[in-house]
Amino acid sequence: MTRKFFVGGNWKMNGDKKSLGDLIQTLNAAKLDSNVVCGAPSIYLDFVRSKLDPKFGVAAQNCYKVPHGAFTGEISPAMIKDCGVNWVILGHSERRHVFGESDELIGQKTAHALENGLGVIACIGEKLDEREGGITEKVVFSQTKVIADNVKDWSKVVLAYEPVWAIGTGKTASPQQAQEVHEKLRGWLKTHVSEDVANSVRIIYGGSVTGATCKELASQKDVDGFLVGGASLKPEFVTIINAKA
Repeated sequence: MTRKFFVGGNWKMNGDKKSLGDLIQTLNAAKLDSNVVCGAPSIYLDFVRSKLDPKFGVAAQNCYKVPHGAFTGEISPAMIKDCGVNWVILGHSERRHVFGESDELIGQKTAHALENGLGVIACIGEKLDEREGGITEKVVFSQTKVIADNVKDWSKVVLAYEPVWAIGTGKTASPQQAQEVHEKLRGWLKTHVSEDVANSVRIIYGGSVTGATCKELASQKDVDGFLVGGASLKPEFVTIINAKA
């Protein structure tokens, strides 16, 4: 089965209307060889969706687990969809480790987002002490299990493996390190979900992906794309989008 290469840009808490408008002009002029989704700050979702060419998807960077209510500062999948946006990033390591989101909460958010018709980019990954302690597999498998327990339709899910020690640090997992974890994740899905899901679900890599590192990473058998942080705010994002071309 051929898995369509998928690249997400996570703009995090960056940009303003001028800088994002300039970036959007660059992106709109680019030729794409993959599925591309841009994760915009929630206050700019409407703006980005209205300016970005329809060949791009747009993602919110988070959402809550219920449709509406007294949850100050939160946004729901219904609101995200009302802005014409069809994706959400959930479980990013910054949500887990800066804002203290638990596996359980991320699972609940995943279920609610999917029930409401959003595609989910679900993030997993180990911290440096966990890798050095030899428990990478244990950590990513337990994170994946909580997500898998909340998924009915895997065609709407992209799994993003992001080793926390490589996010924004300039350290990138070697292509071999990335491939090894992706292959093991696919094996876990085969055993615990189904062979069809294991073969079809896209497992993308995130963690200091740049124009310089993307080609070799993209050549790995089980790396089906990228979730890109800082580089997604620069023109080199186009190079990364077309890493497989």
